[in-house]
Amino acid sequence: MALPDNASCTLPGEEPPFPEIIELNVGGQVYITRYATVTSVPDSLLWEMFSRKNIKPLARDTKGRFFVDRDGFLFRYILDYMRDQQLVLPDHFPERSRLQREAEYFNLPELVKLLTPKISKQNSIGDDACQSDPEESSPNADTARNIASLGAIACASITQGPGSESRRAGFITIGYRGSYTLGRDSQTDAKFRRVARIMVCGKTSLAKEVFGDTLNESRDPDRPPERYTSRYYLKFTFLEQAFDKLADSGFHMVACNSTGTCAFAHDQTDDKIWTSYTEYVFYRE
Repeated sequence: MALPDNASCTLPGEEPPFPEIIELNVGGQVYITRYATVTSVPDSLLWEMFSRKNIKPLARDTKGRFFVDRDGFLFRYILDYMRDQQLVLPDHFPERSRLQREAEYFNLPELVKLLTPKISKQNSIGDDACQSDPEESSPNADTARNIASLGAIACASITQGPGSESRRAGFITIGYRGSYTLGRDSQTDAKFRRVARIMVCGKTSLAKEVFGDTLNESRDPDRPPERYTSRYYLKFTFLEQAFDKLADSGFHMVACNSTGTCAFAHDQTDDKIWTSYTEYVFYRE
């Protein structure tokens, strides 16, 4: 006879200690799942939290949801794994090491194994030509590591040389919204240069290459490198700083445009408040 899903935590004839539907607040992200899901992996952190063995009260947020202070975006992959014990990640997933750390925190050893990089003793055909052979245990291990480091630097200088041959062509568009006041004498206020956010549109790999750590990817974190996005924006608000980064990467401006819309007019001064959107298109051959 098959046992119920929560038989491991509930004795016969007793009601389960938690409702069938569990609401979780993980780092500010809300998840709704079944009690059987959070207790599906024995000895995991969630299994211990929601089992009868746990005598400590669980933390809750202001709405009564169970609170876990971890990465809310990566937790969706943890929850997916707990549903069917299979790991399915997007192509070109950039957060694999961080997800492995989350799996270790939630005490999911099988998931940790699936996320651990597999290192073969011999290079495969698809490996990079500059990849060094794995070092063998010897008294000169430090010397071998130093030589391997120098080889990696040499490979990087060859594949990413100062020439423009290794740079891929493409477009990057940056845009911003602003506002300005137009009075009777057609004099404008300089508020239109108060940039609240500089948005970035283009191929993901090009945007990351140009702007690096100054690129905010929080609104589109799982976008593969070869896909396009219009949801990135910069962590700074100086247009000239964005222009400098584009110029340093070999881009030059090929087009720009701006539109303005009258939002409202002041009753006493007849000044009109205009909102604008401006875009700059950059291209690298």
